[in-house]
Amino acid sequence: MTFEPDSARRVYEGALLGLTVEQWGEHAREIVEHPGAVAVVAVDAEGFVTLVRQLREPARNRLLELPAGTAEPGEDPLTTAKRELQEECGLHGGEWRELAAFWTTPGFCRERMHVFAAEGVERGESAPAADEELELVRWPIAEVDARLGEIEDAKTLAGLLLYLRTRR
Repeated sequence: MTFEPDSARRVYEGALLGLTVEQWGEHAREIVEHPGAVAVVAVDAEGFVTLVRQLREPARNRLLELPAGTAEPGEDPLTTAKRELQEECGLHGGEWRELAAFWTTPGFCRERMHVFAAEGVERGESAPAADEELELVRWPIAEVDARLGEIEDAKTLAGLLLYLRTRR
């Protein structure tokens, strides 16, 4: 079943995000429009998962996260995931599968996140965006469960737990 608002108007259009105000009966809802995103649990042949530590200005901290990124217009999630993993970490190849797709914060945001596992990835050259300062961090997959308390990012917790639950 699909629900639709009584009316909607775009009140802001930024480089990445938009803001729409929708009227649902007597209630107005402000909704952040997002093009969608991906995250990747990348495990190499040595049994290490690669994470990235980067500054997240809203959190006022450097967070340890799965490699992730935003979809380009018209780009399918798997293509986005492979592009982001190469750009951020220099990792490529491997066997890919989708672990889940979910709404990140459905109370106010229309961002749909696709989480992939890439097993047997190989190292290459990274090419992060000019505004990204990334520190690559490798954890043995055998230590991930015990180290989940070090993670403060929801997509990373979800992705790692999904991977541990479904790993082959």
